[in-house]
Amino acid sequence: MQRLEVAVTIRASADKVWQMITDTRTWPEWGPSVTGVRCQDRFIRSGSTGSVRTIFGLWFTFAIMDVVDKKYWSWRVCGIHATGHRVESLSQNRCRLVFDMPVLAAPYWGVCAIALRRIRHLAENP
Repeated sequence: MQRLEVAVTIRASADKVWQMITDTRTWPEWGPSVTGVRCQDRFIRSGSTGSVRTIFGLWFTFAIMDVVDKKYWSWRVCGIHATGHRVESLSQNRCRLVFDMPVLAAPYWGVCAIALRRIRHLAENP
């Protein structure tokens, strides 16, 4: 399946950025479409499930599909394969964060770009 990617370089360690994107408590801080999260796992792992509240007030279920070596995780939202999240270490204090999505979700690219900028800001300005 073809996927689109959007990425940003961040002046922070890959570990710091990984922690931010896997901590369900921070999702509403950087996710433009997420205003709340219900999940038994604060830090996601393969098999984590829960629900996210959207900016429209609706709750959607999610399931974390893959978590790979503090480098990649993906999820399904309402049973549909959604975004993947990849952290690539560039140096001790620099990394690249990449979100990928199915081509059919191309309109969501802009939302992901906003999320990446927010994560960069949070990571670089503690």
